[in-house]
Amino acid sequence: MSKEEIFNKIKDLIAENFDVDKDKITESTSFTDDLDADSIDLVEFILQLEDEFGSEIPDEEAEKIKTVGDAVSYIESHQG
Repeated sequence: MSKEEIFNKIKDLIAENFDVDKDKITESTSFTDDLDADSIDLVEFILQLEDEFGSEIPDEEAEKIKTVGDAVSYIESHQG
């Protein structure tokens, strides 16, 4: 899956979860600063990423995912 495909899937998930316009989501969008996500929101989102992309994200790695770009990079480097 290409980086762009991953980014678009993640944008779809974020738009659903955080009730935000997909067009406003960029790789630099911060989950906490821009989307007002709290720790519970982030845990739920990580679980959705795991389901969507079929890979487990260890807690210590999940803690490093601060922006949309971080999520895209993680999924891109850990796919099948």
